[in-house]
Amino acid sequence: MRNCSALRILLALGVGIPALCSDQISAAGGDITITPITHASVQLEYAGQVIQVDPWSRGDYSHAKAADLILITGIENDHLDLEAIQKIRKTGAPVVIPAAAKEKVPDGTVLANGETKEVAGVRIEAVASYDLIPGEPFHPKGRGNGYIVTLGGKRLYFSGVTECVPEVQALKDIEVAFICFNSPRGRMTPAAAASCVAGFKPKIVYPYHYRNGNVQEFKDALRGQPIDVRLADWYPTQAAK
Repeated sequence: MRNCSALRILLALGVGIPALCSDQISAAGGDITITPITHASVQLEYAGQVIQVDPWSRGDYSHAKAADLILITGIENDHLDLEAIQKIRKTGAPVVIPAAAKEKVPDGTVLANGETKEVAGVRIEAVASYDLIPGEPFHPKGRGNGYIVTLGGKRLYFSGVTECVPEVQALKDIEVAFICFNSPRGRMTPAAAASCVAGFKPKIVYPYHYRNGNVQEFKDALRGQPIDVRLADWYPTQAAK
């Protein structure tokens, strides 16, 4: 894996950053290493422990590390991929899931929206993630989780698939946020995601789960804010690989 810091300028110029490059965030007890993999899939390393978020088989896991802890935000196949979980999971490693995923992951550790648990020695807070559209939303309230993971005193937030719901607006003291856009039917547009981030003001933000969304529009909308917007290549082309 490669350090992204010197390579991020390439992405700004339209050149894909190589897959599986990493950033380091200072924390008590050592650095947190953040490795974007694909879409909503992220690898964290801290104090000898590896956390995988939403592992998905479409990502390149050839250089990824086996997980001591796995976090699953939703039940859709780009978040809950049993093949990817089996491939990356250490024997007996806990898998944190929303209740809706229990049938597919019977030995999963369920967190309800708003619940906090210590799992594998890591404090994990489940944040509601849902659509605001009335009627029958594609992502109803209570079915999915975002997560706040605390490592070395730093709070890292993974949004899963959500709009800027009140639970997200209420976030505080977030060091690093991974914020989705391009939710179903474009409800969480780049502009809406940027407005949401400007409200809770993480120190660092990575847009993710955006498919064809305009990440530069998101970054431009946050210009002047005291927020470090980091663009990674979540969808590397064959040439970039």
